[in-house]
Amino acid sequence: MHQAIPYSYKTYFPTTNGLSRDTPTTTATTSNSNIVDATNVGKLVSENAVIVFGRRGCCMCHVVKLLLQGLGVNPMVSEVDDKDEVAVTNELLRISGQDGLVQFPAVFVGGKLFGGLERVMATHISGELVPILKEAGALWL
Repeated sequence: MHQAIPYSYKTYFPTTNGLSRDTPTTTATTSNSNIVDATNVGKLVSENAVIVFGRRGCCMCHVVKLLLQGLGVNPMVSEVDDKDEVAVTNELLRISGQDGLVQFPAVFVGGKLFGGLERVMATHISGELVPILKEAGALWL
């Protein structure tokens, strides 16, 4: 029987001494994503025209990012660790001013909670997404 290999966000890199796991595959300085905790959520929402909050490694977050990039938007993607999920969710609820539940991926456009994957896809299909992104300053054309 084969043993499962646990998921790791780090990749093995060749070094002079063999393989090393010291360097992660993505960092906040080289890509447009970062790890977020509850202390900087409000600042990120207010500073970015479009921001996507998702769990670390979430495939639906990746789908939203690719859709927005296909439209010409360069969204900020913030990954939420499992240990910070409750605190970040509570902060997102506070910022949005809504009661209830925030599900990941949570997309903020123009500083307001836009919705999740379903809302982004529905507005894209109906043709309403591009005007909303233009109004928020995420698209210039």
